[in-house]
Amino acid sequence: MGVAGPFPGHAAGPPVPVMDRDEADRALARLGAEHEAIETSLLALQDHAGRRLLEGADLTGVTKERWASTDQAITLLWGYFDAYAGALAQARAVRARRRYPNRDDLVALTELLRGQGVTVAHAAARPDPSIASPARLSERFTLEELVARMNELYARSLDMVVASDSVWSALPARIDLLAAELHRTRSLAHSVGVRPGEHPAGDDLEAITHELTTLRVQVISDPLAFWLPGPGSSAPGGGRPDTARYDRAARALDDVRREIEAVLAVRQDAEQRLVQLRDVLSRADRTLTEARSARGEVLAKIAASEVPAVSGPATVLQERLAAASEYRRHAQWHRLSPLLETLEREAEEELLRARESLTAVTAPLAVRAELRGRLDAYKAKVARHGLAEDPLLIERYDAARRMLWSAPCDLRVAGQAVLRYQEAAAELLSQHRAPGPEDRR
Repeated sequence: MGVAGPFPGHAAGPPVPVMDRDEADRALARLGAEHEAIETSLLALQDHAGRRLLEGADLTGVTKERWASTDQAITLLWGYFDAYAGALAQARAVRARRRYPNRDDLVALTELLRGQGVTVAHAAARPDPSIASPARLSERFTLEELVARMNELYARSLDMVVASDSVWSALPARIDLLAAELHRTRSLAHSVGVRPGEHPAGDDLEAITHELTTLRVQVISDPLAFWLPGPGSSAPGGGRPDTARYDRAARALDDVRREIEAVLAVRQDAEQRLVQLRDVLSRADRTLTEARSARGEVLAKIAASEVPAVSGPATVLQERLAAASEYRRHAQWHRLSPLLETLEREAEEELLRARESLTAVTAPLAVRAELRGRLDAYKAKVARHGLAEDPLLIERYDAARRMLWSAPCDLRVAGQAVLRYQEAAAELLSQHRAPGPEDRR
């Protein structure tokens, strides 16, 4: 609820021994307008929603201390206002005695309007809590001094009330909305098996619940502990609510929500991912079986060659895959989610290792095939040049062929035989291409 701003300042002219009639009338008119503004502001402060909440709340901490001082200041404000209103009424009564006031009337008006003619008895109104001097039974003010005192008390009181009301207007509602979202997230988490003590997200939800509950109690009982005054601002209520703890809780809940969504995604496509995992592991097993078969062939057909051993099937991965299927069968999605991610990565690595093992085992066969291909390629080349019947080439070709097509094959010796045939063929081809006498006809 809005409250009027600080009272307008008292702007009297320079003091003179005695005011004339026009000066007195202008001063009375100005003071009357000032009286209405003061009364409006005080009534608005009295009806302010924040003041009513402070009056009925069970306060703690800095808010409790500030409200005790502010409540005393508001009571003192009304005492000052009553004294101000009494002085104004007295001045109006003096002015109403006659149409043209005599000198005695003007002297009395000058004393009331410009002199220290306002007495505030502290028996009716407690001393200003902002003043540390010893208490006195009464104080005398000019109207200008009284307005300045009321301005100071009013601004300080309004600042405290507006700050508390701003925190109460901003934080509890946001905390309640976040608590409702937290409740929905907890229900969803429970449905997918995310519970405290069983999953980190469940523990996080418990911590967020405790934090929001504590935060709301503290905000209600001590709102000023969550108020950040605006730098360089002298206006009442200048600043903003401190939402740092609320923001941390909101971010933590967002992180948990994403974790729950990941678990939900696992529930939706778990069967498809399990099928893909079985296929990858099956391909890895078939590749390893092929590698073991190829290793036996290499050992039987290739001599003097280092053939690496082939590992057995990934039984550990198969066991973990069976555990993943059990998690799915019992709807333990919070356990299935991290296990599936790990299994998918390790299954791909297992398939890659199986392929590398097959490549390493079959390398000697690949070398033999390359030598066979090279030998036949050179034979075809010399045949195109009509040199296939050369005795040396026939002898070396037959020697290399016997080595490459016999078992076990010594790749080192066979490679040398192919090289000798290759060199002989190259020499004959170079002789065959040598130019004859040039015909210049």
